[in-house]
Amino acid sequence: MASMPAPTSAPADRPRPGLRERKKTKTREAIRAATHALIKEQGYEATTVEQIAERAEVSPSTVLRYFPAKEDIVLADEHDPLLLEELRARPVGEPWMDSMRHVTRLATDALMAEDPEVVRMRARLAVEVPAVRSRVAESMAERGRLLRAVLAERTGLDADSVEVRVCARSLVGGLMEATLAWAENDFEDDLRTLLDRALDVLEHGLSSRNP
Repeated sequence: MASMPAPTSAPADRPRPGLRERKKTKTREAIRAATHALIKEQGYEATTVEQIAERAEVSPSTVLRYFPAKEDIVLADEHDPLLLEELRARPVGEPWMDSMRHVTRLATDALMAEDPEVVRMRARLAVEVPAVRSRVAESMAERGRLLRAVLAERTGLDADSVEVRVCARSLVGGLMEATLAWAENDFEDDLRTLLDRALDVLEHGLSSRNP
């Protein structure tokens, strides 16, 4: 899990995707499932785009059309737009950090219930594979940009202001660091607890043990 968690549900009035979009989603899911299975069997480095294409029953060019690089398949998160909608749907008067905490908790529970092994694999690769770690850093910038738009709507501040930029990037980076710490410690801790602790730091700052 090298990204902000995905939400658990979509708004009730969301229109059903058309046939073409459903086919594209099915293809993306097949490519991701093939990649996860191959990495589990033989490791990240040994897994090639050609092998992924064969397992997913598509051409290598189709794989690269959907995902420009192998690390993009590992880190792809189809739910970022839904996450933003979930945040936008929270009560207007609710403190921003309460909104983030609510959505993060629900999303983490849903992800771990759906496929905890894949969540752990993504986190481990983000720690162990330089190419994946580099792509994580790039994706954080994009997720921060998306989050800035929601923050601007909630606060009335300019999305390009230093305050909004710092807040958004801190949230994305904080959740990422908690996830990396989870992987680096062999998943001994509870991910939800670690994410809560990250949000506590962002909300209240560091507490000192000095007398």
